[in-house]
Amino acid sequence: MKKCVCLIGKPNVGKSTIFNKLIKEKKSIIMDEPGITRDRIYGIVEYNDKKFSLIDTGGLTDSKEDFNKEIKMQAELAIDEADVILFVVDGKFGLDRTDYYIRDLLRKVSKEIIVLVNKMDNESRMENIYEFYELGFERVIPVSGEHNIGFKEVLEEITKNINTSDLKEASIPRFCIIGRPNVGKSSLINALLNEERAIVSDIAGTTRDAIDTVFTYDKKDYIIVDTAGLRKKGRIYENVEKYSYLRSIRAIEESDVCVVVINAEEGILEHDKHILGYAIDAGKGIVLAVNKWDKVSDPDSEVKQWKKKIESEFKFAPYIKVVFLSALTKKRLHTLMPEILSAYENNHKEIKTSLLNNVIMDAVSFKIPPSYKGKRLKIYFVSETGINPPKFTFQVNNKGLLHFSYERYLENKLRENFDLTGTPIILQFKNKNEKE
Repeated sequence: MKKCVCLIGKPNVGKSTIFNKLIKEKKSIIMDEPGITRDRIYGIVEYNDKKFSLIDTGGLTDSKEDFNKEIKMQAELAIDEADVILFVVDGKFGLDRTDYYIRDLLRKVSKEIIVLVNKMDNESRMENIYEFYELGFERVIPVSGEHNIGFKEVLEEITKNINTSDLKEASIPRFCIIGRPNVGKSSLINALLNEERAIVSDIAGTTRDAIDTVFTYDKKDYIIVDTAGLRKKGRIYENVEKYSYLRSIRAIEESDVCVVVINAEEGILEHDKHILGYAIDAGKGIVLAVNKWDKVSDPDSEVKQWKKKIESEFKFAPYIKVVFLSALTKKRLHTLMPEILSAYENNHKEIKTSLLNNVIMDAVSFKIPPSYKGKRLKIYFVSETGINPPKFTFQVNNKGLLHFSYERYLENKLRENFDLTGTPIILQFKNKNEKE
């Protein structure tokens, strides 16, 4: 089972540093000033072929001020969503009344709780580790976010009950419908299911949660997931909407294909690109559905214009599949499922190693890698090392000699020779004999 994990603790104990170390990118803002992280920040952690969701939260205090009430509300929502709670405390300064206040909050929930004693980067502090067992939780792990100490033990503890076979192959393919509020996501699901299952309204934000429905298409079962409309973060006012945002992001992560819905009446907006980016970052199969096509006055001529717009606005993802349809009238609705299934197949595509090497070696012969300071990239071997999305690992002499333009050239050659439309792909370069 895939897990959701959240970081909880008082201000300035190093939660955001730990968060960034675990997701391996600088996503949370780190400053010495307490209270920098106010909202929940979401990321994905991968460890030994296992994945889990990670949420960073604002620092909790026992203050009654409105600002702290908002942080507490967000933290409570994260706790409610999580399977495992990482309670972060300060190993440098020890426990105080705020830690005990948070301890009392956590005692009210029946979740797995691991105490992370941060800033444990010298022997004298390690001698005081037993002080933190006073909180009353069984698992206490000393770590240092700054010096990268203790994280292997933390990751082993979190992932011990995650079944890798569940992550690699789901029994029923899943796809989710994502997009801005009021682009017609629920109407599209109702049209596909041929029933009024989801609430349909002109009021933006009607769907608050991610909702799963099993349905049959061409004698096979699939799971379709309706999600709350993804607003810009700066426009998420209500606490419940922030909760819906997290659920929608998790729905993306747990799906095989994402159908990104845009509104033909409004055109392509900047936030449509951001939403598509969520699906790309998660490595999912992607179909772009231009909805409300019944509102278009001259469909035949406008299809050509729309294709040009899509090509221009989504240059960063030229491989996406596109359909034009109307959920309301069901016009061209039949074109959607075949593209979803094609994106799913390509996202899970396995390519023979011999074919891969033939294509890449031919590409290298046709266009030799550029030289840098008298040295040139050499590619010895390539193999597919993962699916969902397809991942190709290149063994090279020195990956530091790889130029981004040549990497793009190799990706284009792979796409020219193998049908990989509708899915992002990952190219990984490793020096010969380099370990994982």
